[in-house]
Amino acid sequence: MTLLDDIRYLRPLQALRSVRALIDNPENTGEVFKIIEALKGDSLARAVARMEADPQGSALLRSKPAILPLLSDREALRALPEGSLGRTYLDFVESQYLSADGLVAASEEAPRGREKNADERWLANRLRDIHDLQHVMCGYGRDELGELCLLAFMCAQTPNRGIAFIIFMCSRKFRQEAPDIDIDSCVAEGRRIGETAKWFATVNWEQRLAQPLDILRSELGLSAPVVYRDALKARVADCCASA
Repeated sequence: MTLLDDIRYLRPLQALRSVRALIDNPENTGEVFKIIEALKGDSLARAVARMEADPQGSALLRSKPAILPLLSDREALRALPEGSLGRTYLDFVESQYLSADGLVAASEEAPRGREKNADERWLANRLRDIHDLQHVMCGYGRDELGELCLLAFMCAQTPNRGIAFIIFMCSRKFRQEAPDIDIDSCVAEGRRIGETAKWFATVNWEQRLAQPLDILRSELGLSAPVVYRDALKARVADCCASA
């Protein structure tokens, strides 16, 4: 894709409308996918090229495994050992009343731009389907701060203009509404963790669900989100004090 083609497929006005809607209602996940689709440009093509240059990534591109059916099989996940990635993921989605295919419906709300090829389509779906696995792996909650920090992690791992735009706009809102929280340090930590960890797109998650979570975090080079946790504790303490 040429630079001109990249620019031609950008839809900044759609992104601006969607980010305003997202700020008004952070639970409106469909707007996230609209923003990503509106500003993605050639980001998927670049990510696919990175995967092709990586031995594990290229193997995944050839086999195109589907993680969604495994994440949807709650009985199989429940049978996994305590402390494993799959079992911890199950505890997370059940505590948050989520389903593995919930993001699929949200992603289908986004109008389509340039047609994706088979590799791009698989990778886009893969990154969507492992979103809640990333919450578990990174230790970020589904609170607004946790979601923002996870987006910073994701953008560092797989650069995307849409995600970067969400981070910028939502950080500005956070500074206004919670000036006592150092949002910039929280976001910077998420970005730093994403830069130093193994690229999640190249991980064969289908083979990792039974693995102990702590060991897997160490193997993939994940550090604890200390700044985020401290900020979250401070925010909870402030809320309790003002109640």
